[in-house]
Amino acid sequence: QVQLVESGGGLVQAGGSLRLSCAASGRTFSKYAMGWFRQAPGKEREFVAGISWSGANTYYADRFTISRDNAKNTVYLQMNSLKPEDTAVYYCAAGLYNPSEYPSDYKYWGQGTQVTVSS
Repeated sequence: QVQLVESGGGLVQAGGSLRLSCAASGRTFSKYAMGWFRQAPGKEREFVAGISWSGANTYYADRFTISRDNAKNTVYLQMNSLKPEDTAVYYCAAGLYNPSEYPSDYKYWGQGTQVTVSS
């Protein structure tokens, strides 16, 4: 069992940066691939970034960077040059496979943190 808690969201002006954190409970965190997704109102959940259990393999869109610290049971999402269209609830998720863009490949989810980018 893994519990995930996101933090670091908030209101930022366009062009600004935010770093989201996702803290995991449990001693098996390092076994899981981790992903970040986002969901805007009226839209489907969208893959943003993923990282393998070791951190050796990462997948992310432009302007975003994912990293993890297994000693701290934490995964991060650095978001730069934010745009109003980045406004969404951001979720982290843990899965047992290589990082995947499909939500169904992830077993555990956090509650999400709101990111709002003003123009």
